[in-house]
Amino acid sequence: MRVLNLYAGVGGNRLLWEGVEVTAVEYSADIAEVYKDLYPQDEVIVTDAHAYLLEHYKEFDFIWSSPPCQSHSQIRYNIGFKANRKYSKVAAKYPDMKLYEEILMLKYYCQSKWVVENTIPFYPPLVEGLKTGGHIWWSNFEITPIEHGTRGHRGGTVETLQDRKAINLDKYSIGNKRQILRNCVEPEVGKHVFLCAQQSMHQTAAGVGGRAVNPLQSSLFAEVPPAISGGW
Repeated sequence: MRVLNLYAGVGGNRLLWEGVEVTAVEYSADIAEVYKDLYPQDEVIVTDAHAYLLEHYKEFDFIWSSPPCQSHSQIRYNIGFKANRKYSKVAAKYPDMKLYEEILMLKYYCQSKWVVENTIPFYPPLVEGLKTGGHIWWSNFEITPIEHGTRGHRGGTVETLQDRKAINLDKYSIGNKRQILRNCVEPEVGKHVFLCAQQSMHQTAAGVGGRAVNPLQSSLFAEVPPAISGGW
């Protein structure tokens, strides 16, 4: 299966995917180098993911996109701005509409399986999505609900986030590791969504309809490996 992993970061979502040929797109060269080290079998391209999607979406069986979430974030708005409007140093910010550009383009043009992931926004979503697992999702396949406990973001340190995301960045000389880890989708959630997409593909190929079943059971958490810190 050919997979396009957009805005790949250091690949938290990708950690538990198996049997895939992945093309990862990341704008930051420094972060892309970390991804290459963690996933040497993947092709990593340093470029604008938004533009790459439009040019290459027809080439893949499954597309995952996680556009930048800061301008949509509840934490930035509710805690950074709204809780202290008079003295807040958090400036007003246009929500990044590339998120909805990608959702609408994929919805109406893409025949492959696709998913767009983002933070649950501080405003009512302009396109209805599924809120589960601490994220909001838009897709052309059914994602069954998943609960996985706290994401550990608000008070999380680099150390606690590395444990939560199962990725160790200690040996890498990159800035703002805490934000990089906060941007990661939890590996078990990435696997859950990926398996939902796989199941939908199999149903489509077999001509089977009906409601999807949950592909992950209570053993899911035991499948998350220790934090990785180098190539496999």
